[in-house]
Amino acid sequence: MKSLLIVEDNSQDEKLMLRALGKVNLANRIDVVRDGQQALDYLFAEGEYAGRKGEEPPAIVLLDIGLPKLSGLEVLARIRSNPATCRIPVAMLTSSDEDCDRLKSYESGANSFVRKPIDFTRFAETVANMGVYWLMTNEPPKG
Repeated sequence: MKSLLIVEDNSQDEKLMLRALGKVNLANRIDVVRDGQQALDYLFAEGEYAGRKGEEPPAIVLLDIGLPKLSGLEVLARIRSNPATCRIPVAMLTSSDEDCDRLKSYESGANSFVRKPIDFTRFAETVANMGVYWLMTNEPPKG
């Protein structure tokens, strides 16, 4: 079964995303990490996530740009530079309205760039739509 990885350091945004995804009845596993280093450990099955060796990568990574330890852009660069993870879809999430963040994200290989709406209802709808699209509609390449 496809899984989703949320990389988010804001606990309120995390709770809202989990609630929104739950409301659209996705049965997929959703994992959450809270900083850039944890994201890399999860994706590369290292450190506290060494037990993930051999598991399928997530079908989508929802990646906050402003993270502790390593920024979302640094995590994205590492994902794209490794043959084992380079095809994982990554959607950048940010509160930033800076054009340079959007440009850097796409130049670094992001599949999507989503600005977190200030309105909680719109944010929940956006996350739910992303989950449905990436987990149920999108067809990733095989192999």
